[in-house]
Amino acid sequence: MAAVFTAGVGAGAINSVVGSGTLITFPVLLATGLPPVTATVSNALGLIPGSISGAIGYREELRGQRRRVLKLGSGALVGGLAGATLLLMLPADAFETIVPVLVGLALLLVAFQPQIGRLVQRRRARTGASPRRDGGPLLFGGLTLASVYGGYFTAAQGIIYLSLMGMLLDEPLQRLNGVKNVLAAVVNTFAALFFLFAADFEWTAVGLLAVGSGLGGYVGAKVGRRFSPAVLRTLVVTVGTVALVQLLLR
Repeated sequence: MAAVFTAGVGAGAINSVVGSGTLITFPVLLATGLPPVTATVSNALGLIPGSISGAIGYREELRGQRRRVLKLGSGALVGGLAGATLLLMLPADAFETIVPVLVGLALLLVAFQPQIGRLVQRRRARTGASPRRDGGPLLFGGLTLASVYGGYFTAAQGIIYLSLMGMLLDEPLQRLNGVKNVLAAVVNTFAALFFLFAADFEWTAVGLLAVGSGLGGYVGAKVGRRFSPAVLRTLVVTVGTVALVQLLLR
């Protein structure tokens, strides 16, 4: 119980700043003897308070982004429900090949976001195009597909969100992080609600994760908001690299 609670605190904090908290909680749940699917659905429900508290902690960065969040959140909702459905229909190793590729690509996009941003700005200057506040259909489609994966497993989901938004939106990384927390909360919440009617939970684990992640998410947001863009980007790449190595070794 102590291990699950502590993992929940750590996952909540990491999810609010970077993402990939599931890579802490999921192995701990498996170590307690839970079957993989039960561990996955219990983890999804237990981490909802952490996603919500992380989004609340980033409320200042979310100001002025209501329309963007509503639009992208609708795609996240649909994608999360689709991913939750796939979890109960597909074999457990269905995503094992593609997930490391997605995470590796996302890490490259985050690491080189400043250079990519400058290239995009120069291209817009040549063509006279103005940036779209919502990122256009490419961002909406990409985040919806990322949410399908999030509803299925969630590991490194936040890093994929940040990479897509960083490439297609002209916003500071901290403001994008606030949007990422809201999208993760949407995916986790609606996927877990779906699981309530279709899967078995370990309610003790859910309760411990909920309390731990709620605390960790708020504390993580308070600390993470103080990071400079360079520090935040370095943290994302570092945590993402660890996540990628762990996914490759599974």
